[in-house]
Amino acid sequence: MNFFAEYIREIRKSLEKGDSTEHTHRAALEALLEACGKDIDATNEPRRIACGAPDFNITRKGVPVGHVETKDVGVNLDEMERGKGPNGEQFKRYSTLPNWILTDYLEFRWYVAGQKRLTVRVADFDGKGRIKAAPDGDEKLEQLLAAFYHEPALTVGTARELAQRMAGMTRITRDLIIASFKHETEETERKLVQEAREPYGAAMPSRGPWLHNWLAAFRETLIPDLTEIEFADMFAQTLAYGLFAARIHAPANREFSREMAAFRLPKTNPFLRKLFAEIAGVDMPDTVAWAVEDLVNLLRHADMAEILRDFGKGKGKEDPVVHFYETFLAAYDPKVRDQRGVRYTPEPVVQYIVRSVDWLLQTRFNRPQGLADENTFILDPAVGTATFLYFVLTLIFSKFARQRGQWDGYVEKHLLNRLFGFEILMAPYAIAHLKLGMLLEETGYSFGTDQRLGIFLTNTLEESARRSDRLFAD
Repeated sequence: MNFFAEYIREIRKSLEKGDSTEHTHRAALEALLEACGKDIDATNEPRRIACGAPDFNITRKGVPVGHVETKDVGVNLDEMERGKGPNGEQFKRYSTLPNWILTDYLEFRWYVAGQKRLTVRVADFDGKGRIKAAPDGDEKLEQLLAAFYHEPALTVGTARELAQRMAGMTRITRDLIIASFKHETEETERKLVQEAREPYGAAMPSRGPWLHNWLAAFRETLIPDLTEIEFADMFAQTLAYGLFAARIHAPANREFSREMAAFRLPKTNPFLRKLFAEIAGVDMPDTVAWAVEDLVNLLRHADMAEILRDFGKGKGKEDPVVHFYETFLAAYDPKVRDQRGVRYTPEPVVQYIVRSVDWLLQTRFNRPQGLADENTFILDPAVGTATFLYFVLTLIFSKFARQRGQWDGYVEKHLLNRLFGFEILMAPYAIAHLKLGMLLEETGYSFGTDQRLGIFLTNTLEESARRSDRLFAD
């Protein structure tokens, strides 16, 4: 293996100079990684790395394979693996990646789904401080890389496992967004300096930084004092759960993708549609896009039929889009789940309550049509993922079993204008829009361009709570 011998020579040469760093050896490692696999592309992108991405993104003909994270020669990988030392937190974060390698250039550790599969030591220091290739190190490393390159995409088959995997990738996305804010600021300043030096008209003005634009939109229309950290958490959760909801409703005969997720969203909320349209498009920063693509890849290969069977059977939580959020949040941030009381009423109980309210309206409040009465306003002040409103709509729709031709006109003129819900958390708010929009589409109703669902992101308990109508502006 001449390429292995060349790799050892390059590492030895760099170390002998006495001023090498972790970055010094990346070119040699890149050449080795690509030489050991057919059609393998090892991408070392400084912008991504600066924002917390692994050092190498490994693909085969554009298809994601895994990641490689490098540390300087001599770094204590055992300590890092135990979650200790300056690199401990990074290891905990990357441990959720489905297929990755950690190396100090002399030792390679391969992990799959959080479990270490193989460790290979390719060289050691001799008594004179020079590195010396280990016996059979080249063959063992080639075997490790071959297994790494051919590891099939991770398939999960239980709701709990999917929640844990999604939670880990959502945390990575959140941390990348936080780091990307600093990177965007530095890039903007650099571009402004560059444009100032250009002759008049020689260059088009730069578009504002992507994440900063979205943060400004959230602050202007929703939460004026929203911090970058709060925004990153809100944005990452909404993104992850929106992809999950889209995956649930994706056609079985088509491969799931970011683009499909964007097109699967109902037209109930232009704000969310615009968000996912940009996530699916080319404008999403590379510093974040790789993690989103890993999440899409997880959902693409998840055994959804088995997950749905595992999730709903006998638990009173048959609707995964609505109820899976409790499972997801328990894995992502259990403190928030407890603080906000994210606990769901079993669906049979919800159905009983909704039917009881409908009966009381008819028998005690002189509303013969019950919840379908055109003058009865319906408000859920803590709407969550809209479980109650979902069954309210289902019950009202059932009253039109023999009048389906009147359904569209009724929804447009007598239903959307009296159905409301308030929610304090962004992800459930997005889920509520997705779920109710999809339900109405399933009934055959088509939203007009200027129609909105009355689900608002606000705190019902605050005196100064305001409806965020501007979020729904085109």
